[in-house]
Amino acid sequence: MRYALLVAVVLMVAAVATVPHETARAAQDQTAALKTVTLDVKMFCGSCPYIVRKSLEAVAGVAQAKADYESQAATVTFDPQKTNVQALTEATANAGFPSTLKKD
Repeated sequence: MRYALLVAVVLMVAAVATVPHETARAAQDQTAALKTVTLDVKMFCGSCPYIVRKSLEAVAGVAQAKADYESQAATVTFDPQKTNVQALTEATANAGFPSTLKKD
């Protein structure tokens, strides 16, 4: 009986100890799957980046979006399994700000 109890406790501790590692691994896998691109965006004033950012954030799969008026660019981090560059450029165009993938 004591042996069975000891085995049960050891198994419970081992199971609990692996959960954070599995969670961290899943987070790393998700981060590794994300892609970041820069879009050239035609903006007209200092308020435009807000609208561009909001239009990009509304696209399913976008993890982060930043837009900058001075550089006329938006940087977008997204899950390529959920969206693509075409959907991002369509989102900005539908908001009134045509964009294209920035060439390096």
